[in-house]
Amino acid sequence: MAAGDVTRRASITAPSMHRRPSARRGSLIKNPQTQSQEVPWDIIDRCALPIVLCHALAVVLSALLNAMHLSQISVFTLFLWFSISVTGSLWFYHNLQVTAAGKAVLVTGCDNVLGNALARRLDDLGYHVFAGFQNKAGNIDADMLKEDCSGRLHTLQLDITSETQILSASLYIVDHLPEGAQGLWAIVNCESWCALGELEWVPFSVIRRAMEVNLLGPARLVQVMLPLVRRSRGRVVLASSILTHVAAPVRGVHAASLAALDALAACLRRELKPRGVDVVVVAAGEYTTGSAWLSEEKLLEQARDMWKRLSDEQKGAYGEDYFEQALRSLEKYTKSPDADLTAVTRALSDGVTRTFPLARYTPVSPREKIKSLLAEHLPRSLYEGLYSD
Repeated sequence: MAAGDVTRRASITAPSMHRRPSARRGSLIKNPQTQSQEVPWDIIDRCALPIVLCHALAVVLSALLNAMHLSQISVFTLFLWFSISVTGSLWFYHNLQVTAAGKAVLVTGCDNVLGNALARRLDDLGYHVFAGFQNKAGNIDADMLKEDCSGRLHTLQLDITSETQILSASLYIVDHLPEGAQGLWAIVNCESWCALGELEWVPFSVIRRAMEVNLLGPARLVQVMLPLVRRSRGRVVLASSILTHVAAPVRGVHAASLAALDALAACLRRELKPRGVDVVVVAAGEYTTGSAWLSEEKLLEQARDMWKRLSDEQKGAYGEDYFEQALRSLEKYTKSPDADLTAVTRALSDGVTRTFPLARYTPVSPREKIKSLLAEHLPRSLYEGLYSD
């Protein structure tokens, strides 16, 4: 066995000597020379139903014209003509963008690489960015972000689980809005707490923390900031996960908290539609979010803490081998030192910049997209037979 395999297979409950991989912004966006595997699901999602309707309309219209002896035009010809017209119109509609001048955006969770990358992207596009950090004081990432970006970017101390900090941030934003701006153009919540483990293993304090960060914090943030967003008829963008539609072991607490956020967003979208405010959910894939903020060191740290907290009866019931196997099933999400955030940052920025954003973006791999579609549309017994993990 190779030395590298010995290191990797060391006991997950033993102290780890791994050094945390670097999370510098230079590694966040894929090298332009590397072939991108991104699939434009937003275009496909927007065009799929209209194309189906085009075919249905072509069938009906062709039958009517033939029955009335007005024309012998084929279904295929009509379908092709309708499809080209509709696709061209949708492409123009999809790519309309708002102007960035005089628009302010609040981005939370800039301590993690996803929020940091998004703040940089929006600053490059010309927006006034308020970048919220859970721990701003002495944070080298906050200092580097401020140094690298334009004078339009402001860094804030903003823990979304703190009522005081949310209110302080709202006052700061009001005082530093760009000239002529009536309010915030967008809130983008990238803060997340990834709690992993089977339900019996996860300490209740960790479950509570996951709910506070992934659900209660964003809900309170939106409550406080919504008057500012409503004035500008802007939008609320929430980062979620494909796990909300795809059940998987060891991810129950994380998926449950984000599923609740998805449900909240769906209701909020209908509440705010009459007021001209869009609500967008970006459900990223596991390979994106996992490599973005789940390092091997964090995984091992969570595993060791959970194992220590289990009772002797629980340890005997599951066994250390099963425990290790369950946690090591997540190692594949920690093995890429250079996280490619191209797809998810594009989706998040599209939620801010598009004139007509989609309600839901899914920057996921083809495999994850297929699995999600099957989970939604197949009978549950058949789906669980196909995916028995």
